[in-house]
Amino acid sequence: MEISALKFDEKGLIPVIVQDYNTKRVLTLAYMNRESLEITLKEKQTCFWSRSRRKLWRKGETSGNYQRVVNVTVDCDGDALLVEVKKDGPACHLGNDSCFEFPVFAGETRHAFSIDTLYDLLKDRKENRPEGSYTTYLFEKGKEKILKKIGEESSEVIIAAMKGNREETIYELSDLLYHSLVLMAQEGITPDDIRTELESRHVPAQKDK
Repeated sequence: MEISALKFDEKGLIPVIVQDYNTKRVLTLAYMNRESLEITLKEKQTCFWSRSRRKLWRKGETSGNYQRVVNVTVDCDGDALLVEVKKDGPACHLGNDSCFEFPVFAGETRHAFSIDTLYDLLKDRKENRPEGSYTTYLFEKGKEKILKKIGEESSEVIIAAMKGNREETIYELSDLLYHSLVLMAQEGITPDDIRTELESRHVPAQKDK
């Protein structure tokens, strides 16, 4: 859809939902006018219209928390945009990962599991070292212990898979993934680092001519 076909409101603005491309978490709700949208598409980084300051602002221009644009999608009515981004830091000016951190109603699915939420939990364990936590124990023992556990879990994955036991294989793979994430937190390697590496290896299948 062309920009000219979008439905800006009477103030020349269109609401923009910003979503993390990797985790699919909603980061913020902002507004763009035609100029900020054109800048966003040209520079591949989010640029918004500040309604309070009445001026253009590029996300990250003062904080360094830039949002690199991956996809821009318009809704069925042409009056709202979804912008998927890869972010370089917190989206919220309060320092939170997302602006949506304050629940009004918390249903059972609010804290949905993801690799990223588990990784964030492990980072917290590394920094705060709560007593009685197995993860704390691993960080206190250090990298040698973490690597030893990865070796043990790798062997157990192989054994389970060789036996053809699907449930046991899933269980052991989960243990291996957990300990791998502990190592990542120990070494300062993020899930985004892994995604970037995997994306660099991905070659789309070529259709036969």
